[in-house]
Amino acid sequence: MILIVNKWLLYGRFKGISLWPFVVLENEQLKQDKFFLNHEKIHLRQQLELLIVFFYLWYLIEFFVRYLDCRDGMLAYRNISFEREAYRRENDLSYLKRRSFWAFRKFL
Repeated sequence: MILIVNKWLLYGRFKGISLWPFVVLENEQLKQDKFFLNHEKIHLRQQLELLIVFFYLWYLIEFFVRYLDCRDGMLAYRNISFEREAYRRENDLSYLKRRSFWAFRKFL
């Protein structure tokens, strides 16, 4: 994981984004937030499992499907299976050690 601090690459509501192998952070303090970094590490693992390109395709398709269902961008984002897994497991710092392959499917 390569951490980059650049608030200009992020759009308003987001503190960070994982773009394999980088994690772009809004500010320097986020480097110390172990739960936030765990959330982003979960995304990096998801990206590897789907060979990076397929992660982004799946992410976009699932976002649009969920958006069509609820007509709310933030709600659609929060209900993407990748995000649901990362948000629910970000406080469990040992999660990645025992996480099964393609665990995000449990959150579909």
